[in-house]
Amino acid sequence: MDTFSHVPPGFRFHPTDEELVDYYLRKKVASKRIDLDVIKDVDLYKIEPWDLQELCKIGTEEQSDWYFFSHKDKKYPTGTRTNRATKAGFWKATGRDKAIYSRHSLVGMRKTLVFYKGRAPNGQKSDWIMHEYRLETNENGTSQA
Repeated sequence: MDTFSHVPPGFRFHPTDEELVDYYLRKKVASKRIDLDVIKDVDLYKIEPWDLQELCKIGTEEQSDWYFFSHKDKKYPTGTRTNRATKAGFWKATGRDKAIYSRHSLVGMRKTLVFYKGRAPNGQKSDWIMHEYRLETNENGTSQA
């Protein structure tokens, strides 16, 4: 059964940054069940942004935002740099990361990325924008809650 097309009539999914990080992402990282299966797992580096809307749509209503979980791909096996390339282009970070707070505690960060068609440094900027969320951890690697 396709749970993404069988949501209740009138259902709208517009979570806040705090809800995305402190509820959905925290549960996903902890392998806990999320009440409604509305966020799909995708391999962001094997899919182009224009294909995300069909893969991640919820119900039959027109949407302007799509939500998904994806693991970060490393550029080098032993490095920390992230590989954000697809076959058609790449996601490039823009601006500063935004802190996300829950009850005055830092719970995560939001990074804004823009999709460029082609290869760096000569890619052509597109209208596709993505917000990447991450849990904020302390130096021991455990989540701050």
